[in-house]
Amino acid sequence: MAMVIALFPVHDDGPVLDSAGLKELAELGVTHAALFRDATVAGLVLEGWAFAARDAQKAVRAVAGRREGVRTLQPLVQMAVSSAGCGGDGSE
Repeated sequence: MAMVIALFPVHDDGPVLDSAGLKELAELGVTHAALFRDATVAGLVLEGWAFAARDAQKAVRAVAGRREGVRTLQPLVQMAVSSAGCGGDGSE
């Protein structure tokens, strides 16, 4: 499973998850997408079992278009966190 995060500047024309973009994401193997933003920056998280990191730029363009300043990040570590096996106070 691949996961990428893209960060890009936004102005008045924010990114959109329209039907054409969602179709393209699905064709690239993306099964989960999350879009975040504040006043100046948007973040797009994409993941999927059939999604390949080599297609990250195509996937980001499906949502963000051809913007300048797009930064694509790939995970260094991905793990589940659980309190199983720990005492109630966090000790083992």
